[in-house]
Amino acid sequence: QVQLVESGGGLVQAGGSLRLSCAASVRTISNYAMSWFRQAPGKEREFVAAISGHGRNTYYRDSVKGRFTISRDNAKNTVDLQMNSLKPEDTAIYYCAAGPVVSENRRAYTAWGQGTQVTVSS
Repeated sequence: QVQLVESGGGLVQAGGSLRLSCAASVRTISNYAMSWFRQAPGKEREFVAAISGHGRNTYYRDSVKGRFTISRDNAKNTVDLQMNSLKPEDTAIYYCAAGPVVSENRRAYTAWGQGTQVTVSS
């Protein structure tokens, strides 16, 4: 059973940066594709970024390409999301997820963190 804990959320002004981190309690994190999703009030949870097990492949939703970067350190069992040039529309709870394959579909993921709030003020 994979357990995930996110950290690094907070309040930032538009144009600022935040770095989210996800710590996984699992023996071999490289067996898992890892992703970040987000959910804004009144909206469905949406895909943000994903990274393959060994980190060679990354995927992003169009609205964050060029601004967000997903990375992983399998030796430390962590996955990070560096978020630059933040916009008010990035405001949401951000969730870390683990699953057997990379997917933009949240149903493909078998483990979720509790989420961390990101608020971008205009």
